[in-house]
Parts: sequence; structure tokens; C-alpha cells
Amino acid sequence: MLATPIDPILFRKLLLGWYAIHQRCLPWRATKDPYKIWLSEIILQQTRVVQGLPYYERLVAQYPTLSVLAHATEQEVLRSWQGLGYYSRARNLHQCAKTVVQQYQGEFPNNYRTLLTLKGIGPYTAAAIASIAFKEVVAAVDGNVYRVLARIFGLAHDISTLQGKKYITQLATALVDPLYPDRYSQAIMDFGALQCTPSLPLCATCVFQSYCNAFHSNRQHILPVKTAKIHKRKRYFDYIMVAHGDTVFMKKRTHRGIWQNMYDFHLVENSQRLTLDQMQDALLNLLQEHRLPIVTFTEEVTHLLTHQTLLIKFHKVEVSLPFLQMATACLTEMALEPFATAAVEALPKPIVIQKFLQKRLLEKK
Repeated sequence: MLATPIDPILFRKLLLGWYAIHQRCLPWRATKDPYKIWLSEIILQQTRVVQGLPYYERLVAQYPTLSVLAHATEQEVLRSWQGLGYYSRARNLHQCAKTVVQQYQGEFPNNYRTLLTLKGIGPYTAAAIASIAFKEVVAAVDGNVYRVLARIFGLAHDISTLQGKKYITQLATALVDPLYPDRYSQAIMDFGALQCTPSLPLCATCVFQSYCNAFHSNRQHILPVKTAKIHKRKRYFDYIMVAHGDTVFMKKRTHRGIWQNMYDFHLVENSQRLTLDQMQDALLNLLQEHRLPIVTFTEEVTHLLTHQTLLIKFHKVEVSLPFLQMATACLTEMALEPFATAAVEALPKPIVIQKFLQKRLLEKK
């Protein structure tokens, strides 16, 4: 059986009718404030709503206006973001806020093209803000939209290619409701998230069932087509936690990378898993020369990132005051700074470091 053809007018009518019944009650839906809409969109990049919602509420409470966010320090913003991952989003968020305050008098640009020039705002985010906050007729196209349109219209275009993305984006643009682009953008996002899900879509109750090419050809599991696969590399981390009583030595990661400007312990990285004796590292050599016992925690932590897998082991060494006095030059050279336990809590840290510290704290109680 072939699917019944569907035109843009009917598509919008069915989608908005579905949305009127099934829309999610989310705090950023109750406002047209571009600041809060932008904040929600940045949080929801690479993050599911259920995970992102508490962060949104916390960030809005901590930074109620764009100006407050712009005048915060990067360290404060990173600490507030801690646990969400993809920390470049937080750095870009902060930089974007400063730009809007400095160049646009604290008012978000009200059109897609100008929004696109701001740090951290790509085509999807710019379109989402422009359509929802300012009712600009522009298509916000994300993974949900690719999936919904590919299935309903039976599109075999590869969305991992520029050509495939361009074709579906053109279709998405033609489908945007010219009167209610704000509701349309939110409706198609929710439809992809709740009804036309990546796996086990709810086809039996779908308003597009008669018109869906994927349903009638049983291709829900292969549409949208995406041939390019992410190849992850493995990295082996050994963290050495140097402690002296209630003081912990930590290092600010200043080089570019996933955890830039966040704090962690002394890190030894290798291309494979090695024992401490096999590693070439100045601090380890110094600790071993003075026969200081290093406690190795048996659990290996696996931390998954988009393009890499981190395999992490933690080690701890308690050092004496005489050792610290003797090793000052070495610790300084490695950029390790002493922090009281209370001060460590306020530092922005990778979530793997935060979880390790919390676990050690619970074990002491």
C-alpha cells in the first residue's frame, strides 16, 4: 500500500493539531524572552530535556538576565555548567552574552542572519530563537526534524552529507507555518521527541499514519539514512591526587580541549594501559624516589565523549610538609596549586573529578 500524498497545508494542520494535545509543559515555552529561549536551546544541544531541565532552572535562578550572565566570570559559569558536559557550550554561552551586552545593548538581535553571527549559535539555534521569540518564518532543523521529514516524505537522502542536509532543509523551510512559525517550530521538535522517536516510533497512534512513506514501506528503522559513523579513539588517563591533610593539589587546564579552564589532578596520559612503574613522569619519579605510598583505586572509570572514550584510573598519595617544601619547584612547574577542601568544591571540574571527590568524601563519613 502506498502512502497518501500530503501537502504543506495539511501537514501543518495535522502537526499543530497534534501539538495542541501533546505539547510538553516546559518553562521556556511559557516565555517569548529570547534570553531564556537561547539558554534552553544551548543547554539542550547534546542533552536530553530530562537532564537539561534542572540546569536550566538553576542557571535562570543564578543568572536571571543576560547582563548578569555577561558580568559573571568564566570560572563561575563553568562551575554552574558542571555535569552537563561539552563545556565549549558554556564558554560560548558566556562569550555570546558578553557580545550581546557590549554590541547590542543587551538586546538579542531579532533576526536569523544576525543571530547566526554570535558565538555558539549555529543554524538550528539561530532559527529556533528567531522563529520562537520573534516569529520569523525560518526552519529550525535538528535531528528530530530530519527524522520526521525523512520518514513521512520517504526521503532516502543521506543526512550525514551536506547535499542530504540541504535537501531536507529546503523541504523543512517550505513547510514552516507562515502565520505561526513559533508554534510550528516547537510542534515539530516535540513530535520528533515524543511520537516519531528514533527507535520504536508510535506509528499506531500517529496522525500522519496515512501519509507516512516509512510506515507504509516498513522503513522506519532505516530512515533517515545516515551512513557516516563516528570513530572513537581510546585515551588512557591516570590521575594522581596529591593531598596533604585537608589540602588537595589541583591544576587548571589552560590548553585548548574539552575541559579547558577547568580543574583536575595531575594527569599522566598514555596510548595504552600501563602500571605506574611503567610510566615516564617527573612527579611519579619524585614520589617513588621518596618511597611515598601511592594508593591506586581499583575501579577504572569509562567516560564516553562524542569522538573519544576516556579510560580513567585514580591514584592518591598523602605527602608530608617536608616533602612539599622540597617539591615546591616541581609542583609549581606542573602548575599544581594547593586548595583547601572547601575551596575545591567551588572550582569548575570535569564531572569525573567531581564524582571521584564525592565518592571519597562519602567513604570518609
